[in-house]
Amino acid sequence: MRPSAPTLVLCLALGGLAACTAADTDPPPAPAGLTAQAGSATSVHVMWDAAADRDGVTGYQVFQAGRLVRELPAEKTMVDVAGLAPQTAYSFTVRAKDAAGNRSGAGPAVTATTPAATAEDRAAPTAPATTTGSAAGPRAARLSWSPATDDTGVTAYDVYQGDARIHTAGPGETSTVLAGLQPDTAYSFTVRARDGADNSSPDGPAAEVATPPASGRGAGTAPADLTATASPGAVTLSWTAPDTGRATTEYELHVNGRLTTTVQFGAGAVPSGRVEHRLTVAEPTGTVWRIKLRARLPDGNWGAFSAEREVTLTA
Repeated sequence: MRPSAPTLVLCLALGGLAACTAADTDPPPAPAGLTAQAGSATSVHVMWDAAADRDGVTGYQVFQAGRLVRELPAEKTMVDVAGLAPQTAYSFTVRAKDAAGNRSGAGPAVTATTPAATAEDRAAPTAPATTTGSAAGPRAARLSWSPATDDTGVTAYDVYQGDARIHTAGPGETSTVLAGLQPDTAYSFTVRARDGADNSSPDGPAAEVATPPASGRGAGTAPADLTATASPGAVTLSWTAPDTGRATTEYELHVNGRLTTTVQFGAGAVPSGRVEHRLTVAEPTGTVWRIKLRARLPDGNWGAFSAEREVTLTA
């Protein structure tokens, strides 16, 4: 809190006693990592780093040349500002807000220039032919892709995690670092090329990235203490659910290196702690299964695999 700021004290009478607390007048810090990239002749993609939990941010305000153009909740750290003019430079700033209504400073402005419009451009760019990814520590991944082609020119590359766009890179870029990931987690990323008329290519090939655990930072995401016990016509699995802050309702089961089934628990039947699941089998006696599984995390990603267990089927 700035020393010169006055302190407002709020008092609430509770059963004849006065409970007094100082109002929050301390603004959150300005968003860091602000970037702006023209996505088409009439739109710009603006991104910034998520605020730390300790900052208490509840939303963001996006300004274009000092004019408020979008308000977003705290979980959103990117936005497309549309309705712009071709071949025009635009300046953007972002402010953070907290629950008390305090607003951060704007931080340094970033600029982007929209490309020229191309009439009747209906042809989408080609998809990037290759995509590669690798972990860049427990909370980041490095992604690279091959350049795409377009009859009027590629203006941007969009990175997707599943169906959600999480990053936009410029037309001359073929790599980026994706931050804000979870440790000990499996990710799948794809890249699409986009042209000045907002035509998007199909997805390029997926890049699979597994972030390593973060030593000393909480529990891992892998199911623990997996056991597999064979009985006539069945295999019984047991494991300890990972501590993700929320009950785990879905697991992916792999047998001999291949996805075999998804184990789901409905409302009211979600186990906590030790989990048990029975599989009916029809393979011949003596068949060897190597079993491992991973959990669906609260953010929709798959966590790390459990240790693999080997079991021999019985009649």
